[in-house]
Amino acid sequence: MRTGAEYINSLNDGRTVLIDGQVAGNVAEHPAFSKVVETVAELFDIAADPANGMQYQSPEIDGPANLVFGIPRSPEDLKRRRAAVERWAKHTHGWVGRSPDHVGTFFAAFAAHPEVFASEERDYAGNLTRYYERILRENLYVSYAIIPPQYSRATTASGWEGDFIQVGVVGETEEGLIVRGSQMLATGGAISDEVFVTCIKPLGPDDVDFAVSFALPAATEGLKFLCRRPYATAATSEFDYPLTSRYDEPDALVIFDDVLVPWDRVFINRNVETLRRQFFDTGAHALGNWQAQTRLTVKLQFIAAVARKIAAVNGTDRIPGVQERLGELAAVVSSVESALLAAEYSAEPDANGMMVPGRRALYGIMGLQSETYPRVIQILRDLAGGGVLQLPSGVADMKSDVTAADVEKYVASPNVSSEERIKLFRLAWDIIGTEFAGRHQQYELFYAGAPFVVKGVYTYRNFGYEKHVAELDEFLAGYTVDGRVPSGEALVSAGEEA
Repeated sequence: MRTGAEYINSLNDGRTVLIDGQVAGNVAEHPAFSKVVETVAELFDIAADPANGMQYQSPEIDGPANLVFGIPRSPEDLKRRRAAVERWAKHTHGWVGRSPDHVGTFFAAFAAHPEVFASEERDYAGNLTRYYERILRENLYVSYAIIPPQYSRATTASGWEGDFIQVGVVGETEEGLIVRGSQMLATGGAISDEVFVTCIKPLGPDDVDFAVSFALPAATEGLKFLCRRPYATAATSEFDYPLTSRYDEPDALVIFDDVLVPWDRVFINRNVETLRRQFFDTGAHALGNWQAQTRLTVKLQFIAAVARKIAAVNGTDRIPGVQERLGELAAVVSSVESALLAAEYSAEPDANGMMVPGRRALYGIMGLQSETYPRVIQILRDLAGGGVLQLPSGVADMKSDVTAADVEKYVASPNVSSEERIKLFRLAWDIIGTEFAGRHQQYELFYAGAPFVVKGVYTYRNFGYEKHVAELDEFLAGYTVDGRVPSGEALVSAGEEA
């Protein structure tokens, strides 16, 4: 199985990553990306070590593969898969949102349902199956860009003025499709092996040129990653910015300058209906978000531990009001954990035998995520108070002859050294106050889409209101202005109304 060193060496491939007006060159050596590249390499090393239990015998390639890419076909498979995802998430404490298992999970579900991609035009289903086998065989890191650029939310791409703002097909050759435009948001794209490009936003009949699905190597000619400003380069030390310095995964707008997509890398070619079906008729949306919730659970547990330790260091953990806050935090984190396990417990095999996590529990907790994550952050803020501001300017203050003595004397707590206290509160600030922290708040609010979409579409439609409304109708039919209705008649009445 591919190691971290092999992953790092593969990144020097001539890809075009744009940052601060320049081409980055080898991203593995660039200060904006090198640390998070090391983190991803560590994930590959963990998976490559059989002692970590992240490998399995894949029937698709008849060989060993990474469990986080496997198709779950039994409850035991699903449990083992979650454990593998957790193993990676615990290494980053949940702070790398688009680690290689995220998009790899979507492809597992796609590959379990190749019929969705079938076409009389070309063997797109075969392309999909063979690409998934490559992910398994080569332990690939695939990122994705599946949202149209924020040019206008009032209309879809066909209504936009200009020449292919959103990526779309401008031509065909014997070799493949020619695509032009852009797509967001390729988190991790600049440091991944390949980028998967499609559109999860519903498109209309006039948008057919934009209804595509394909994957390309990051170093493809004409493909560019326009990255947001990095935070890692401003991290003065790992001590001062323990999260920023390790986990600043790059976000990028992907730009296509008349890029050739070879036919064997095309999964959907200008088909609006198949575009929609790829996420929702394959179970990919549920399985992919189950991976995301597994990662989020680990992250929330980590934040809760920071909050608990701050209360202990400040000596406030015996105050009833603080205990109430810690109790609320525990309740919030437990609710996410419980929903994750409930989704696993209520999982059922679909028509192709793939275990799909229970959608009611999964989308239920996702519907609250736009409130859950800010609430967790707010509780940590409340407990940290001004402690995150009463900090020296950096490590230099702790080492300087001019300042070290004052720092050690005044920035401390009973039975807690100055260094321990500053380390803990620096970590808290990287969770709640730095640019990295702000980016994570935005990410957790919107990674599954706008909150009104998550609640109004996914949570609402998968709750199963029909059953409960039917039970309510039966109750309402049980009495009238004249009193109770005999049970048999009430059932008939409820059935007639239904």
